[in-house]
Amino acid sequence: MANLKEIRGRITSISSTMQITRAMKMVSAAKLKKAQDAIVMLRPYSEKLQELIQNVNSSSDPDQISVYAQKREVKRVLFIAVTSNRGLAGAFNSSIVKELNLQFQNNAQYEVEVLPVGKKVYDAVRRNRTVYTNGSTVYDNLNFDAVAHITEGVMTSFREGKFDEVYVIYNKFVNAATQEVTTEQLLPISMPENTDSQVETDYIFEPNRAEILDNLIPKSIKTQVFKAILDSVASEHGARMTAMHKATDNAQALKNDLVIFYNKARQAAITNEILEIVSGAEALKNS
Repeated sequence: MANLKEIRGRITSISSTMQITRAMKMVSAAKLKKAQDAIVMLRPYSEKLQELIQNVNSSSDPDQISVYAQKREVKRVLFIAVTSNRGLAGAFNSSIVKELNLQFQNNAQYEVEVLPVGKKVYDAVRRNRTVYTNGSTVYDNLNFDAVAHITEGVMTSFREGKFDEVYVIYNKFVNAATQEVTTEQLLPISMPENTDSQVETDYIFEPNRAEILDNLIPKSIKTQVFKAILDSVASEHGARMTAMHKATDNAQALKNDLVIFYNKARQAAITNEILEIVSGAEALKNS
């Protein structure tokens, strides 16, 4: 059985750990508010941009379809997997790696490459998968231009036929305690088929429909990747805040158990000392 000194040492160690987990929870809670505001403001813009592209394209000439919407025989597939550079966020990173491995199995008949955004997924795939490029540096200065630079390379590879399909895998932010692993097709973009039942929006095009689509579609693709990364950032802080909250509660429960065990051991030691003193006094009295 551990002595009292060892138990006190364990209680002190757990108390120090609780201070760290509480601090990490507070930091994540502060960062979560900013990240949540960023993704909430970007989502309407991204959705409206998608809607605008579909409306503009609804009556365009099929022969003038954008190169980013052209479907071809699938031989090579690229997955953009988004995680974080740091851990201690529960199953936030491992869920993305698990989904990525599942996609590798489902697309085993194709040539598959991965573009990791985040050190955690990069460490998981660099040894046994083909890495297109490491996009983890985007977190050094996260902004639209940095994400657009990486996305531009992917779009160029798609135009040149190096990839036939491109998907992005990320954690979609729902709330501080909930994140959904989401897989979205990035390229080729999905365009609605023209039907007689659709109501065409009345637009006046200047200079022309084709040129407008050539400018809107690349911007929409870059915005979609940027939205995925912002979703992941907000999800990361929410997952870390939840994980640190649970870690603090578990540490508190363990500390309480140790304190009770320490008090019982201390009481037993005191009782033994009293018994020894009383026994000694009785022995002296009877001698």
